[in-house]
Amino acid sequence: MATKKKEEKESKKESKSKENLEYVNKQGKRLDGRTVDETRPIKIKVGVVPNADGSAYLEWGQNKVIAAVYGPRECLPKHTANPYKAMVRYTYRMATFSVPDRKNPRPGRRDVEISKVSSEAFERAIFTEKFPNTAIDIYVEVLDSNAGTRIAALTTAAVAVADAGIPMRDMIAGVAVGKAGGNIIVDLNKYEEDAPDAVDIPIAILPNSEEIVLLQMDGLLSKKEWVEARTKAFAAIKKVHELQKQALLEKYKNFESTPSNDGSDKQ
Repeated sequence: MATKKKEEKESKKESKSKENLEYVNKQGKRLDGRTVDETRPIKIKVGVVPNADGSAYLEWGQNKVIAAVYGPRECLPKHTANPYKAMVRYTYRMATFSVPDRKNPRPGRRDVEISKVSSEAFERAIFTEKFPNTAIDIYVEVLDSNAGTRIAALTTAAVAVADAGIPMRDMIAGVAVGKAGGNIIVDLNKYEEDAPDAVDIPIAILPNSEEIVLLQMDGLLSKKEWVEARTKAFAAIKKVHELQKQALLEKYKNFESTPSNDGSDKQ
């Protein structure tokens, strides 16, 4: 009984301290020193899984994600094949050690939901009609997490699909935008996601056409706040898209000439 009262007291204390937190100060800086429209540092490396058709590794703040793509290949079991298009099978998982409290290794409802909406996003991006009766398998694993993992996973997977040479209308890019402490901010971290008035909106688009392929919202915003959030999100996504393209260019730029058998240089 005493333990329960102590836990309730600590919970109230923590809640009060969150309410008093200044999520954006007078200088426009957030708790981690970023501005309201600034993402956490992003690094992307292409071709990290040798046996995959395409792969990528991403670090987005504390988030660390690896993605591997296989296909288009024979769709098994055969009764699941579609004679008109390829089946996109996206599998999102979080490693058991990716969060402070050990995660159950079995896929939960959240894993299934993220896998489904991400698969639908790729079905819009990929020219699936070019590969009937096949499957494109996208596997994504979160190795370390700190808010925004579904967008980090989607961004990594898009680079892996491009690395696999699968034709797309555009490469999916995204960012999470939302509200904390009454401020509309880009790329929320864990502290901001846990704000008393927090709103989290993962959004992914095809950057060239600005077509939205994934949009979810946890919380409520006014129309004015949504317009501001959308504007900030699209501007941030364009920057993420540039990093995706640079990562792909870097892979092929680093290929060195190797001498062929006849003594001439060969790419």
